[in-house]
Amino acid sequence: MSKIKNIVAGLGGAIALNLLHESLKRKDKDMPRVDVLGEEALQKSLNYFGMSITNEDTLYRATLAGDIISNALYYATIGNGGPQNVFPRALAYGLAAGVGAITLPEPLGLDEKPVTKTNKTKALTVGYYLFGALITAAIIKAVSKNESIK
Repeated sequence: MSKIKNIVAGLGGAIALNLLHESLKRKDKDMPRVDVLGEEALQKSLNYFGMSITNEDTLYRATLAGDIISNALYYATIGNGGPQNVFPRALAYGLAAGVGAITLPEPLGLDEKPVTKTNKTKALTVGYYLFGALITAAIIKAVSKNESIK
């Protein structure tokens, strides 16, 4: 499978992840708030360079765009090695991303609470990233199936 197709599949997984997160983030007090964590990370990064985003809508949009792009590129690597064993790779990548999302904020100097508030929050955070990875794998598999039909 080509790198472009992997990126498109990764983009599909990243969009699915963000749609899931955005649709559920205010349903319950224990829902993960990956957006809040991302906004803090972006502001701290900008502050390091002497910049900041003061408009909340702009901060939200910039964070969302960065999240989609970075997750798309990460998920695109699931396609490396072709369609065989794509689902085991997706499981590994999804779990790695989810576990990273709940374990890396504190060492990076970020507030971990938005993704670690409760055990439910932690499990859902990992589940969201796993969901995006599995959607990516499904797209890769579907595109590969179409290619083999031609």
